[in-house]
Amino acid sequence: MLSVFNLSIFFANRCLFDNVNFTIDQDNRIGLIGRNGSGKTTLLKILNGELTPDDGKIIKSNDYKVGYLPQEGNITSSLSVIEEAKLALEEIIELEKKIEFLTNEISIRNDYDTKEYSNLIHTLSDSNHRYEILGGHYYIAHIEKILTGLGFSREDLNRKVNEFSGGWRMRLALAKILLSAPDCILLDEPTNHLDIESIIWLENFLKKYYGAVIIVSHDKRFLDSVTNRTIEISNSKIIDFPLPYSKYLIQRKEQRENQIKAFKNQQKQIERTEKYIETYRYKANLASRVQSKIKQLDKIDKIEIEDLDNSSIIIKFPPSPQSGIISIELNNITKYYGEKLILKDINLTLERGEKVALVGKNGEGKTTLTKIMTNETDYEGKCKLGHNINIGYFSQHQADLLDKNSTVFQIIDNAATGEMRLKVRSILGAFLFSNDTVEKKVSVLSGGEKSRLALAKLLLQPHNFLILDEPTNHLDIKSKEILKKALIDYEGTLILVSHDRDFLEDITNKTIYFGNKNIKIYDGDINYFLEKLELEHLNEIELNRKVEAKQETTKSDKIKFEEQKQFNRKKNSIKKEINESEEKINTYETRIDEINILFSDPAIIENINELTNLQNEYDELNKNLNEELINWEDLNNKFEKFIEN
Repeated sequence: MLSVFNLSIFFANRCLFDNVNFTIDQDNRIGLIGRNGSGKTTLLKILNGELTPDDGKIIKSNDYKVGYLPQEGNITSSLSVIEEAKLALEEIIELEKKIEFLTNEISIRNDYDTKEYSNLIHTLSDSNHRYEILGGHYYIAHIEKILTGLGFSREDLNRKVNEFSGGWRMRLALAKILLSAPDCILLDEPTNHLDIESIIWLENFLKKYYGAVIIVSHDKRFLDSVTNRTIEISNSKIIDFPLPYSKYLIQRKEQRENQIKAFKNQQKQIERTEKYIETYRYKANLASRVQSKIKQLDKIDKIEIEDLDNSSIIIKFPPSPQSGIISIELNNITKYYGEKLILKDINLTLERGEKVALVGKNGEGKTTLTKIMTNETDYEGKCKLGHNINIGYFSQHQADLLDKNSTVFQIIDNAATGEMRLKVRSILGAFLFSNDTVEKKVSVLSGGEKSRLALAKLLLQPHNFLILDEPTNHLDIKSKEILKKALIDYEGTLILVSHDRDFLEDITNKTIYFGNKNIKIYDGDINYFLEKLELEHLNEIELNRKVEAKQETTKSDKIKFEEQKQFNRKKNSIKKEINESEEKINTYETRIDEINILFSDPAIIENINELTNLQNEYDELNKNLNEELINWEDLNNKFEKFIEN
């Protein structure tokens, strides 16, 4: 258990937390939510011990282990992926070394009766027992299971960590945390670098995890799937409900409505009290009464209402030029990066008004295809835009094209047209720019701020074909809702690269899955695709089971055939030995009968030497006969037992 007691922290004279208290139990799956800048990441860092609060404390036992995945921060390592992952299993690795040392030490000693030798034996036994408890005998399989679950291929496991992009290194960092199995896992936007299949795998892992989990995420479906408790940071306080995100919102709405009613009633009470004080302030006979009212007013614990959210803001795309029926045609598109094949023989036609989601594992070519469509990279094959198509393209590097000397406000003010010009500040607020930040120059913005600004600008320009590559990476939940509503109402053609299932829902009507250098088209939304993917996965599992069963049958038949061959070979071998034994017995008995006849011959009896020789031969034959009879009996017993078994 981990407890937060009277936690307070201030930044630049601003109170981020004020006497916050809550407890984290082992079975808690907590979604930590709040506006950007409310202190979510700060709280995670405090729980991880990276920051010290101005007041209050974190209470936990000395052996309580916390694992923290920040939003940014890549692993730098010259090790292979699997060797780097092994570092998370520190105790197992140390035990392996210890067991190896103890085993070698014991093997070279012969002081068996000493106490030191006995201690070595006991220490080795204890180490082996601990190693077994920690899963030491199958930890490599456990590492591979988690790495492949997070998207690494078998071939990737032996590649150097430094060969991978930042997103893949973040996956490795996440894998190491899961492998280390802390009492509490802290995850700050864990899905940012994951594809849909890896997100689903992570959901299932976290739902079964034995310890506590605290998640900061803007992925609603991920929060709903994993969490059973929601903590919202609001106005330096926390609101804590034992509910997943969507159910929490319903309860929170009711709570807020009651809060607003209480606020209005309190304001009326304050207004009446102030009016009374003002009216009777100068009447001597009511001075004590007025003073009482003033004290009463000072003692009121004023109800605070957080700023109203901006979810009511509606962004409407400006009218775009009419295009032909066909928006884009791709014929036999093939793309190499150096010698590496990314896409092979891609054929695709999109018509006006189609809204398509591009999904699949990272590195399978989604972004590459969008670059081909916008002519930002070379390729083989043919890519043809339809009549009068005007593409609007958003990717992370689009932010670099903004005028660095313009302010945030100027960028949006210049892009807005029509009624949108009256909503410039509201639009900026929707994309998380407010107060003084709207006057910042582009040159001083962070990467995330530039991306949000580039996206806001793009949505205010008249395009009849939008290609958006991961547009939600730097948006909070409310901002994503505003963008989602705008895209649902958008009348042009849309290509959307995203791993956010909740965001894709209701926007797209076609899903294209990337894998094995090619694409597979599903004529339905993201939910239809996921159902089909699961069904195909189950069918694949069933097919594999049938193949395995057939292989097992074949294998079993082969085994039976081999066993039968071995059986027959052994049986024939014993029978051969019996036959050979019987032949020897017949030979011995025949010769013995011949000698018995010779013993009755007078000529033999008179010849002492010859008689002696016959007697010796006779004795030897009887000896051999008796031995062979015993052997023959053993062989027959052996044969009978062999047949019975």
